Amino acid sequence: MTLSSFNNLDKETVAKKLFSCCGSRKWVSLMMETFPYESGKTMVEKATVAWYDKCDKEDWLESFTHHPKIGDRKSLSEKFAGKEQESVASASGEIIEALAKANKEYEKKFGFIFIVCATGKSASEMLQLLNDRLRNDKEAELNIAMAEQHKITLLRFKKIIDSANF
Repeated sequence: MTLSSFNNLDKETVAKKLFSCCGSRKWVSLMMETFPYESGKTMVEKATVAWYDKCDKEDWLESFTHHPKIGDRKSLSEKFAGKEQESVASASGEIIEALAKANKEYEKKFGFIFIVCATGKSASEMLQLLNDRLRNDKEAELNIAMAEQHKITLLRFKKIIDSANF
């Protein structure tokens, strides 16, 4: 879809599409305040300002709840049919088991699921990142997860709107 086509959608549809990019109601509301967008670059700039400057911890945590857990095949198939975490679908049972164990430890330590922009990463790479990030303190990890969510949001924009517009 072109940006022009996107800009001509009804507001309810736009809001749903934006929510599919980032599951924070406040972020979607902020994005709707600046809709329509004059360019893909403007859309990205508005998304970035909304996410980093106007959203807060509660908004970030809300968005995290709309992600499958890395390595959770059931969650993946229900939410995304594995598209964003394709490498996990073909990972060995040993890697999946290690991801599940590390995910539980991560969620227990930080109070939210492990968020990583999984596109282009193997299951082994994600497991290494998860284990590395388990060493962080809660504040540092929240900031990393929030930045990863933003990367995911921008990738999802490009799946909705022809990336030539960005």
